Amino acid sequence: MTRKIILDCDPGHDDAIAMLLAHGSPGVELVGVTTVVGNQTLEKVTRNALSVARIAGITGVPFAAGNPRPLVREIETAPDIHGESGLDGPVLPEPRTELDRRHAVDLIIDLVMSHEPGEITLVPTAGLTNIAMAVRKEPRIAERVREVVLMGGGYHEGNWSAVAEFNIIIDPEAAHIVFNAGWPVTMVGLDLTHQALATPQVRERISAVGTRPARFVGELLDFFGDMYLEAQGFEHPPVHDPCAVAYVIDPDVMTTRRVPVDIELHGSLTLGMTVADFRRPAPEDCRTQVAVTLDHDRFWGLVVDALERIGEGGDPDGDKPASAPEGEQA
Repeated sequence: MTRKIILDCDPGHDDAIAMLLAHGSPGVELVGVTTVVGNQTLEKVTRNALSVARIAGITGVPFAAGNPRPLVREIETAPDIHGESGLDGPVLPEPRTELDRRHAVDLIIDLVMSHEPGEITLVPTAGLTNIAMAVRKEPRIAERVREVVLMGGGYHEGNWSAVAEFNIIIDPEAAHIVFNAGWPVTMVGLDLTHQALATPQVRERISAVGTRPARFVGELLDFFGDMYLEAQGFEHPPVHDPCAVAYVIDPDVMTTRRVPVDIELHGSLTLGMTVADFRRPAPEDCRTQVAVTLDHDRFWGLVVDALERIGEGGDPDGDKPASAPEGEQA
């Protein structure tokens, strides 16, 4: 069964790969893409998303820009991982897709409310500001969304502090809202995504596809790998965000465990920690689960298959716009 998803992102190298995976896989239908401040400023990540849409040949899908800052905290970006543009490395084509007139929060609400209950899955791969504001503005979406599958957190690992992951710590108040909204939440955190390493064997599989989008992914991994080695000591870069999309496509690509999860908002050393309570079996009303182990070959097989299906993607050198009409819903 094809799952309809809204990808809420902040491209970002691994967000770009997540977009390609979502577009190229027959297991999901991308019905909307929304952007939020995170890896870089909202203006930069939105432009990056539109450039990736052109590379991939994504058309007829509304793109909307969202929140330019967290709910209450100051903006914190990640130039030491993603560069000053948020997508350093490849030369990006000029965007051709025009942004939807709606704010990302309103696009999310409109898409969820215009589909049948259980049709839409939210896949946030960035800070959770847009998602939190959407469920606060229209609480009924919590009953209509099939589930929220997010890349963020870590039940035993952190990367922006000793215990907190970047997407959560940049807006912990938003994360607290999302994890406590009452909808099913699958947390695909660092414990899982640090297994999604782009090894030389993986790079060879991607290179063998031989298309423009595949070469683009190779260029992403070149820059991303160098930055990850320098900043965090990884010999091969972990590719976080596509893991959340992969779970929606094929839940068997990873194992999960149902466990209560909440967000630390006050600790001076633990702000943004995703606190998972493993002390006993989860209660019957527990609606959160965490990803535990990844089938590495199966995961990268999904990525390679998506790249093969995309083919040459869009036309980076063409002049014809490939935009969805403003205000149109997928």
